[in-house]
Order: sequence, then structure tokens, then C-alpha cells
Amino acid sequence: MPQTAKNFKTIFYEQDKEDEPPSLKGEASSVTPYQSYFKYHTDLSSSPPDTRPLTVFTQTPSDNKTRYFREKFYSATTDVQWDSWHWQVQNRICTPKALAGLIELSPDEAGTFTQLKTKLPMGITPYYASLLFESTPDHPVRRTVVPTVHEFFRVPGEEDDPLNEESHTQLPGLVHRYPDRALFLVSSFCATYCRYCTRSRLVGRGKIAPSRARLEKAIDYIRCTPAIRDVLLSGGDPLTLSDEKLDWILSRLREIPHVEIVRIGTKTPAVLPQRITPELVRMLRKYHPLWMSLHFTHPDECTPESYAACERLADAGIPLGSQTVLLKGINDNVPTMKSLMHHLMKMRVKPYYLYQCDPVAGSSHFRTSVARGLEVIRGLRGHTSGYAVPSYVIDAPGGGGKIPLLPNYVVDTTDTEVVLQNYEGRQFRYPNTVEVPENA
Repeated sequence: MPQTAKNFKTIFYEQDKEDEPPSLKGEASSVTPYQSYFKYHTDLSSSPPDTRPLTVFTQTPSDNKTRYFREKFYSATTDVQWDSWHWQVQNRICTPKALAGLIELSPDEAGTFTQLKTKLPMGITPYYASLLFESTPDHPVRRTVVPTVHEFFRVPGEEDDPLNEESHTQLPGLVHRYPDRALFLVSSFCATYCRYCTRSRLVGRGKIAPSRARLEKAIDYIRCTPAIRDVLLSGGDPLTLSDEKLDWILSRLREIPHVEIVRIGTKTPAVLPQRITPELVRMLRKYHPLWMSLHFTHPDECTPESYAACERLADAGIPLGSQTVLLKGINDNVPTMKSLMHHLMKMRVKPYYLYQCDPVAGSSHFRTSVARGLEVIRGLRGHTSGYAVPSYVIDAPGGGGKIPLLPNYVVDTTDTEVVLQNYEGRQFRYPNTVEVPENA
């Protein structure tokens, strides 16, 4: 079963002498996320989780599956505890023993722990684990968070740092690739780790701790670089920081005159919707214009809890966009993708990017062909609302940036006309030149 708060506190105080978490060693891997998280992110090391009624997420369980999951595995857990994001983080499933107590592991899953050491730690919130209840190994959501031996198969073209972020890193956690934008990695901690993560070389091991000294240096770099008008907070997940820490970062950025836009990239509405508290959104709305990019992968993640979390953010005036990764056997078909996009629209989240899966080492079992991605986009364009069609992009390996891809709707081009093909396969001719009358 998951780590109890009592056991966690013992672990925390024993390990708190280190600035960085210890390396992963077998079952001790469960120590790493807890230590890294609570050392820098919250004040829980010195006080119990906040269980005040006004701060908890008060949504009902998403469906009968979640209710049965709680009754079977968390019968002693109160609603106040379950609805607390602090409790959810404290009780993440981080070890094979804890995971095997919730689901029956397949040979490919069990082999990851018994034969090899995972490159990326495992971490799954109890809430998100409820979506895996009574699932099979090919369940789409389960595949995204439960490690398998396929993670250790490295094929040609894969890299630990496929986007070459390291060469554009000016300071630890500060990536400056585009002239007017900076990527600010505030932490390497995530509530739940995606197995296809582009930054698996960094996340989950405390390599980017949100210490005041490091954050100050990154903010100073932004302050001294007037070309930067747009700052993206990412990681790890910025919303796993405490309200106080995040408030401090945002306030410092807002003091910089040339920083016009601040964006936050997060998956918490999908994996930890309890984090989107009234206190959080009241704090965030002080720093407009503030934008947020949300990571949703599959319709099964669009639960009532996630709907309510997005509603809170949207009601706070924060524009929401989605960044979905195209994943083989998970969402690489038109019906699944269309369902996800429709859910996002109803959640007031604009489908923004559909990413071709980055060639990070050990991700070949997640990657689908570009032709399949174009097929998915063709199945959306014209067959649903234009707002529901994301831009399909490849983040070019080596640091080339995002390159958009579209199905070929241009059949032919001449000096006089362009021949176009619509979503139905019908052809149309558009005049390619405009004759201006001499007396006009």
C-alpha cells in the first residue's frame, strides 16, 4: 500500500540533511520524490497537511470506478484527505510493491523492477491510480504512467536530450533558445511521471531543485536580457510548488518591465486536480496576463474532477491551451483524438498543439509515424469545429524548434489558379492572380 504520512515524516527527517535526494536503489526509490518535493516545495515538513474545508477540492468521485477503488484500497481515507493535494502527493505510488497491491503487473511491467533499474522514477497519485482500476496492461492511461521493459530499448535517432536543450541552457534550469522567450525550469518534480517524458534525463531525481539561490540567478538572467518578453514556467511541474513559492516567483517576474507574458506548463488538472484550489487561483489571477498550457493525453483523463479544475482556472481569467502528445496505441486514432478534443473544448481548454512524440531514449514503443499523425489531423479538419483542431507539430531534433505539419490540401498551383481539395476529397479552384483594371 502507499506510504503513510507517518512513515513519510520519519523518512523526511532522516533524509533532510541532503541538498539532493539520494540515487535510486530498489525500494528506496520511494524516498527520492518525497524528499525532493517536501524539502523545497511546501511547508509540510514542519506542519501537517492543510485540511481546512475552504482549501479542499470538494468534487465527488468521478464515477463508480473511482468509488470502488477507494472502497477497496483506501477505505480508511476520509474525503478531506482524498480531496487534499498534499495528501495525494504524500501517498503517491512510487514502488513496485505498492503498485502490485493495486493492479496485477504484467511480465513487461514487473520485469522493469526485477531485472533493471528504471531511468525515470515512477510516481502515480492515488487519484490518477483510480483511473487504472481493474485495467489491463494495454489500457491507454496505464501505459503512460506504468514503466515497462520497453523503456530500455534504445533505437537509432533517440537521444537523452533530443531537443538539445542543454546547449541552450544559460544557467541551471534556464533555457534560452528563441530570441524573445525563455524556458524557466522551476523544479524537476512531477506529481505523476509520464513514461515518454522529454526531460526524463532531469525529472524525478532532484536535479533541478527550486532553491531560492538558483531561482534568483535565473530571474536575474531574465532581468538582464531585455529581449525576453515571454517566460514559460515548466519543469517538472510548476504547480507542485507551494502557493507561497509560486507567488514569489511570479511576483519577481512581474517586476521585470520587459516581461509581457508569463505561461505555466502543467499536468496537474489531469493527474492532481485537487491542486487547483480557490487559494491557488486567487493568487494566480494577480499576475495577468497569465496563460496556462495543460497536458491531457486521453479522454479517460477528462473526469468531473478535471472538468472542475479547468473551470476554476478559466473562471479566474486564465486562457487555457492543451498540449497533447501523439502516442501509439493510446490516442493515435481519429475517434479517440476527436473525443479528447471535444472534452477539452467543453472544459474551456483550446486544443493548441498535437506533438509528434519526441525521440527521447526509450520511447520507440510510444512513437507513431508522421503519416498516422497527418491522418488524425485529416480526420479532424472539417469533421469537427475548427477550434477543436490542434496544430500538429514536430519539435525538431537538435533544437530546431516547432515545425507545423499539415495534410496536403493543395493539389496544384499555376500562375492563374490554385487547385484545392477539401476534407471531403472534393476539388475547388481558387484564382491565383488578381487583375487590376488600368483605370482603377
